[in-house]
Amino acid sequence: MGTTVAIAYHSGFGHTTVLAEAVRDGVADAGADAVLIAVDGITEEEWAALDAADAIVFGSPTYMGSASAAFHVFAESTSKRWAARAWKDKVASGFTVAGAMNGDKLHTLQYFAILASQHGMHWVNLDLTPGWCSSTGSEHDLNRLGITLGAGAQANTDQGPEAVTKADAETARHLGRRVATVAKAFAGVAR
Repeated sequence: MGTTVAIAYHSGFGHTTVLAEAVRDGVADAGADAVLIAVDGITEEEWAALDAADAIVFGSPTYMGSASAAFHVFAESTSKRWAARAWKDKVASGFTVAGAMNGDKLHTLQYFAILASQHGMHWVNLDLTPGWCSSTGSEHDLNRLGITLGAGAQANTDQGPEAVTKADAETARHLGRRVATVAKAFAGVAR
C-alpha cells in the first residue's frame, strides 16, 4: 500500500488552486499518491479520503489576516475527528497566498499548524532557506518570500490564477515533495 497525501484547500479566485496543484505534482514527484479536496464542497467520500491519508496539507488564501471563511468552516467541521483522535500521528503542512508580499500569511500558516497540533498531527516545515534576500537573488528564487513554516505565495489581486509566479508554484511543489517524503518515512516506521 502506497503513501497518500491529501491536499485540503479552499480557493476563492483560483490562485490557491494553482498552488494545490503544484503541491499535488510535488507529491507525485516523490512517488506518493495525492488527492485534491476542495473543502467548500467536501463530500463524504472526500472526508473518508482525508481519514485514510498518511498526510494532509492544508491550503487557503489569506483573507483579512487568516484563512478564508470557507476554510474555517471546514476546520470547525473536523471537531468529531478531533474528539476521536482520527488524524493523530498523520503528517501535516500548509500553504497560502495573498495579494500583498507579507499579507499576514504567516498567521494563516500558524493557524494551520495549530489546527494540526490540536489533531495530534506532526507538522512539516518547508525546509528552504529564504530566497531573494541578497544582491544575487531574484524574484525567481524558491521561497522568495522567506517563509519557513509552510509555502507562501503572492499574487496580484487584480489578476487571475495566471498571477501565481513560477517561483511560488515551484516552492509549493517543493513542499509537496517534502511532505510526501516525510509521510513515507513515518509510514515505514509505523509498518
